[in-house]
Amino acid sequence: MGEKTRYSDEELKEFKQIILKKLEKAQEDYDMYKSSITHGDGNDTQDTSPTFKVLEEGAATLSKEEAGKLAQRQLKFIQHLQAALVRIENKTYGICRETGKLISKERLRAVPHATLCIDAKRSLG
Repeated sequence: MGEKTRYSDEELKEFKQIILKKLEKAQEDYDMYKSSITHGDGNDTQDTSPTFKVLEEGAATLSKEEAGKLAQRQLKFIQHLQAALVRIENKTYGICRETGKLISKERLRAVPHATLCIDAKRSLG
């Protein structure tokens, strides 16, 4: 018998569970970042010192920008995980898009949305 060309349905089920857990956590994090952007302005009228107010608003803007970057990154991660679920349904999950060989289980457990095997990833730099 030759080299395996795809993971079994049982193995795909295991990976699906890993992805679903990561997806749930990622969605929670994304919602938190999004909420900190939209509800993060707790400016009240108690402080009337102009200097302090400028510094506070500057910090709030910086914080919102950081939260925005984190939210974008989290959304991209969610999209990658969702794409991995589609590959599971198509039974193409775990196949390197460069070499066509199976990506190691260890790599997929660590990075479940991976589309490249370690060798292909290294050759890209």
